[in-house]
Amino acid sequence: MLLIAFEGIDGSGKGTQAKLLARWIREKGYDVFLTKEPTDGAIGKLLRESLRTSCFDARTEALLFAADRSEHLREIMKKLHEGKVVITERYLYSSLAYQSVSGLEMSWLREINAFAPEADLVVYLDVEPEVALERISSRNSLRASVREKEHFERREFLEKVREVYLALAKDSENFEVVDASGTINEVQASVRRRVGRRLAAFEEEKKHSEQRALEDFT
Repeated sequence: MLLIAFEGIDGSGKGTQAKLLARWIREKGYDVFLTKEPTDGAIGKLLRESLRTSCFDARTEALLFAADRSEHLREIMKKLHEGKVVITERYLYSSLAYQSVSGLEMSWLREINAFAPEADLVVYLDVEPEVALERISSRNSLRASVREKEHFERREFLEKVREVYLALAKDSENFEVVDASGTINEVQASVRRRVGRRLAAFEEEKKHSEQRALEDFT
């Protein structure tokens, strides 16, 4: 049915907003499948271990992210074919943003992820790195290793990642940029307005398609 991806730098609130949106869409009568990347599968677990211990270099990690996404898509496509709304916390765009800033070529990253279809809607939660880092430091984060704090949570790195995300958003009609600096409820209200418009457009197109099919049949 629809694939919605939540994107943003660490601390932007992706997990919280994705869960709240899933609840809202279910209340509107849709079946929802909520998921995330890295996954909880074998490759995803290997990736999480790598992020904790730095056992792989950036290029190997990029390939593992792509492999995990390939496995993930088998499940995503199945749910879409069942007519579900799929909401994923992180997707293809995380690889393009984070791993390009880590020094890998954007063209190569796109090539190894060429199998991954674009999301129908990308909700990019935009927040200043200073705000994101304050949120991360104020909670009990599982990302406690020195390596992750140095490479994935430092201000300069996140500023560059944010710049890539904003460039991706500028070049794609599928991106909705949401100011994520407000309260949880404020951000969710903004997310719902944008997603609500997409759902309405989808239903309108579905109605027209059914009407055309009926006319062709008759």
